[in-house]
Amino acid sequence: MDQAVEVAKLASYQWAYLAAGIGAALTVIGAGLGIGKLAASAMDASGRQPEVAGQVRTSMLIAAALIEGATFFALVICIILATK
Repeated sequence: MDQAVEVAKLASYQWAYLAAGIGAALTVIGAGLGIGKLAASAMDASGRQPEVAGQVRTSMLIAAALIEGATFFALVICIILATK
């Protein structure tokens, strides 16, 4: 009887695990695309105006850090939802 209860409990959690995994994957893909677009735009700006490359680099790093922060927050939420 205990084994049947454990199997039923695992079956009920499998959808939560799947959803958390999909959410984490979408979060990482979105962050990768965002940072890639950010870096491409920064390189384009530096190529057009080399004299402001330092300012562009600083702005790019700040924006990348904000994207990473949001990504880590979303990943933590996915992990929390998977462990409940």
